This record gives sequence, C-alpha cells and structure tokens, in this order.
Amino acid sequence: MKKIGVVLVNMGGPDSLDAIQPFLYNLFSDHDIIQIPRPIQKPIAYLISKIRSKKTRKYYEIMGGKSPQKEQTLAQADALQKALGDKVKVVVAMRYWHPFTEEALEDLFKEDLEKIIVLPLYPQYSRTTTGSSFNEFDRKVRRYIKPGRYTVLSTLNGPDKPFYYPSNIPILKINCYFNDENYIRAMVNNIKENLPDYSDYFFLFSAHSLPQKIIESGDPYKKQTEESVRLIMEHFPGVNYTLSYQSKVGPVKWLEPFTDETIQKLVREGIKKLAVIPISFVSEHSETLYELDYLYGNMAKDLGVESYIRIPTLKTHPLFIDTLKNLVVKHL
Repeated sequence: MKKIGVVLVNMGGPDSLDAIQPFLYNLFSDHDIIQIPRPIQKPIAYLISKIRSKKTRKYYEIMGGKSPQKEQTLAQADALQKALGDKVKVVVAMRYWHPFTEEALEDLFKEDLEKIIVLPLYPQYSRTTTGSSFNEFDRKVRRYIKPGRYTVLSTLNGPDKPFYYPSNIPILKINCYFNDENYIRAMVNNIKENLPDYSDYFFLFSAHSLPQKIIESGDPYKKQTEESVRLIMEHFPGVNYTLSYQSKVGPVKWLEPFTDETIQKLVREGIKKLAVIPISFVSEHSETLYELDYLYGNMAKDLGVESYIRIPTLKTHPLFIDTLKNLVVKHL
C-alpha cells in the first residue's frame, strides 16, 4: 500500500552532556544561521563550540543532563501518527542532533511513497529555522529521488515561486502556520488550562530572538510572531501584554526588547503577577527550562514579583496535534 510520508522537522537538542559540543558544532556550522565565508566556517564553529560547551554544560546540568526535545518531538510524532492512521508514515528529522534528517529519510523510504509532506514544528517561518531544515532536507533527499520528469512542489503560505525536484514523488513543504485558526486555538486553550485566573496577570510573550540584519533582509519571522500574539490576545480582552525576545548570541544587534530587560521594566512599573508565554517554541528545551524557568524566574522573584507563571509549551496538547493533523489532511 502506498503511503503519505510526513516529515516533522525540528531543531533538536543534546541528549546527553557529551552531546553538547557536537550539537553546538552542528549549529554554528549552519550557513543559514551564521553567514561567514564557508572555507573558515567549520574551523570557527569548532572553536565556538569548544568555548560555549563549557558554559552551556551548566545549563543542561540544571535541566537534568540533557534536552527533553527529542523525547517530546517523538511523542508529537507518535500522537500525529495515531491521529492520521496507517495511510501515513510520520518520521522526525532534527536539524542539529539525532535523529538527523538522513536518519528520518532512511526510515521513510522503506515505504512505498505516494507523496511527502514536510511539516516544521516552527509555527513562524524564518530562514534560520524552517528554511535551514528545508535546505537540509533538499540536500539529503537527493540520494532517494529518481531522475525523470519534474514534479512541482507547492508551498503553503510560502513563496510565490514553486520549487522543483527531478522526482516521481511529489513533495510538499508547509512553510508556516502562525495564523492558523487551530494553532491559535491550541495556544489560547493551553494558556487558560494552565492559568485559570489569567485576568490577574500581565502576559509576557517570549520568542527566540534573531539578528536584526536577518529581519531587515526580508525574513518574515518578526511580523509573523507579532501576528500570532495579536490573534491569541483577541481571546483575552482587557489583559495587558507585550512581546520580548530571548537567547541572543554574539555581539551583533538582535531583535529587542530582550526578555530579561522587559521583566525588569515591568517590575519597575509595578507588575506583581507575570505570566510568561513561549510563543515560538512547541516543546521544552534550554530556552524554556533554563532561561525562562531558572534564570528569569529566579530573577523575577528576586525583584519582587509575587507570582511568576511560565506557561508550558504545547507538546502533545490535543488541539496542537489536531493542528498538525489538519495541516496534513489538507494536502492528502
């Protein structure tokens, strides 16, 4: 029986303390993130990973020795597989650590495939996340495609120009779903379930920051993130909120305001109850468990915040799995 292949793409995270340096090396070797001359990129990536791994190791020790993203992403894939049934084969392709894209494709191409749908676990598009994962998919899928007629690859909410592969298997890339009604509903319900008395709180949405020059080059991430927040807040009339950015790396200018500085500002303005909502993450990792929970949570309490609530990421929330299912079903 022919099957539809669904490739869930995500960033990945180190699954042990020993994996931290190679994970960072893979990350900083990615030209979609750090655009330095290719001949020197890998040596520089090795140097950065050696330096940063010592500091980063402390984060993961606090988190229990690893990132939980792999387990949570595999759980999302399992839930989506059950929701879609036997007609579909769901695999996970991580960008910077196991299971890598090539591992996912090796598993996927054991099936007799009718179509492949590449579905990012990044609701908002950026060339540094979804774009990078798509580029890696393009590179790795070449060993499986067959020469012959060209198949048009369309995209959902993507560029006007179609992509082409010399293949007899259609491949569809879903670029983003930042404004998808089901995704917004999942975010809203997740907040209300974890914070029933939400009207007493100030909402601080925190997104992963990006270098400002990437946004200025036309990357839609900032606008899409702002739109996600706006659509979510339509369901919370009267609640005050703002959007900030976290996880800056390096000396160049990044998207602001930063989350830690925003918390300090809100405290000066008299905010005592703060709900922090990760907006660009759908599973837990160092940005949520270390930065938001440990680093900023302790800082907020030291500054006098009476109640600091961090809303969990969506993980396998039933409405989020329904979101992913509906995105796939549209294109079966």
